[in-house]
Amino acid sequence: MSTATAGGAATPGRAPSAPPATPHVAKKRKSVLGTRPWLAAVFLLPALVLLGALVVYPIGYSVYRSFFDASGNGFVGLDNYTEMFSDDATKTAIKNNIIWLILAPTISTALGLIFAVLTERVRWATAFKLIVFMPMAISMLAAGIIFRLVYDQDPDKGVANAMWVSVHDSFSASPPFPGAHPRPAAGLTESAGGSFTTQDTVRAGSPSSIPLVAAKRDDISGAQDAKAARPEAGKITGTVWFDFTKGGLGKEGAIDKGEKAMADLKIEAVKDGKVVARTTSAADGTYTLPAKAEGAQLRLPAWNFSAPYNGIDWLGPSLVTPAIIGSYVWIWAGFAMVLIAAGLAGVPRELMEAARMDGANEWQVFRRVTVPLLAPVLSVVVVTLMINVMKIFDLVYIIAPGPSQDDANVLALQLFQSSFGTDVNQGLGSAIAVLLLLLVLPVMFVNIRRIRRESRR
Repeated sequence: MSTATAGGAATPGRAPSAPPATPHVAKKRKSVLGTRPWLAAVFLLPALVLLGALVVYPIGYSVYRSFFDASGNGFVGLDNYTEMFSDDATKTAIKNNIIWLILAPTISTALGLIFAVLTERVRWATAFKLIVFMPMAISMLAAGIIFRLVYDQDPDKGVANAMWVSVHDSFSASPPFPGAHPRPAAGLTESAGGSFTTQDTVRAGSPSSIPLVAAKRDDISGAQDAKAARPEAGKITGTVWFDFTKGGLGKEGAIDKGEKAMADLKIEAVKDGKVVARTTSAADGTYTLPAKAEGAQLRLPAWNFSAPYNGIDWLGPSLVTPAIIGSYVWIWAGFAMVLIAAGLAGVPRELMEAARMDGANEWQVFRRVTVPLLAPVLSVVVVTLMINVMKIFDLVYIIAPGPSQDDANVLALQLFQSSFGTDVNQGLGSAIAVLLLLLVLPVMFVNIRRIRRESRR
C-alpha cells in the first residue's frame, strides 16, 4: 500500500490525506425590524394614526355611544338595540337591505358577464364597453338626480313613462276629451261610473245634438268647425260639439259659427239597459246610428272623458325599491363588465375550442366552460358589490320622494335619519351603525379569505 507524495509519487504504507477544510462563514441576515424597530415605527406611524383616527376610534365610539340614551348622559344598556328591532322603520330598512343584497349584485354581475362575453364578438367592442362603463364616472348624487327625472310620473318629463305610455297608446286608444262633460241644461244625467245618458229617447229623422263644455284647449285646438247634422230617414243623426264661443257671444245649445266639433267620441244607444247600437263621432262632430236605435237613449261612455293613461308610478310605494335598484345597476354593471372582461381575457381559448370540437354548442361552452373558469372573478365582483350595497344611501335619499321614502328605507338612510333627522337619537343611530358593521363583517371576512387563498397559489 502506498500514498502519493507532494510531487505526485506514492509513499508506501501511508493513507492519502484529506484536503484541508475550507472555513465556512455563515452569513447573518439582518432585518430592518430586528435592528432598527424605530425606523419601521416612523414609517408606519402616519398610517397607524390615520387608521386609528378614521376607523378604529369611530367604530369604538359608535359601540360605546350605542349604550347611552339620546342625550348621551344616561346609560341604557341594550335598550337601543331592543328599540331598533321593534321599530317599523328599521324593520323596513332591514327588509329592503336584504332585497338590495339579493338583487343588485346578482343583476349587475349577470349583466356584466353577458356584456363581457358578447362584446368579444362585436366589432366595436371598445366603444360599447366605454358606453357601458361611462356611468361609473358619474357621482351617485348626479345619478340620483338623473333617475329622479327619468322616473317622473309626468310622461312629458319622465323618460321611463314616456316610453311606457307610447307603447301603451300603440295598443290602446287614448280618451279624446279628458275632463269634458255636457252642459248642465243639455238634458243628460251622469251615472255613477262617469258616463252621461240622455233623459229623452231619440227618434229617426229628428237630429239629436249634444253640447259639451270644459274640454281642454289643446284637445280641440286643431278640430274642425262643428256641422249641424241633417235628418236621414230611418236613421238617428246628431252632432257633438264644444258649445263655447270666445267672449260669451254664442247661444247655449246651438251650433254657433266657429264652435269646434268633438271627433272620435263613442256614442251608444241603450234600450232597457242594453246597448243596441254604437257609433263614433266624425271629424265634423256628426254621428249616425241605425234604425234599431229608434226609441233608445243615447249614452256617452265614461271612457270619453276619463284621464289619459299616465304611465306607471315608478316611485310609488310598491315599485320605488326596484326602481332605485335599476339605477344602481345602470351605474355598476359597467364595473362588473370591465372586471369580468379582464378575467375572460385570461381564459385559455384552447379549452373552449376543445369543447366545441367535442360537439358542445355555444350555450354549453358558456355554461360549462366559460362560467366555471370565471368563477374566481365572478366571486370578486359579487362580494365587492355586496359590500357596496350594504352601505347604499345617496341613491335612496335622492330618488325616493317624500311620501315613498319610508317604503324605500335602508339601514344607512335610517342611520342618518335617526342620528340627524327630526327626532335626533344618536344612541339609536349608533346602534344601527353597529348592526350595519356586523352585517358587513361576514362579507369582508369571505373576501379576505379569498384574497389569502389566491395569494398562496
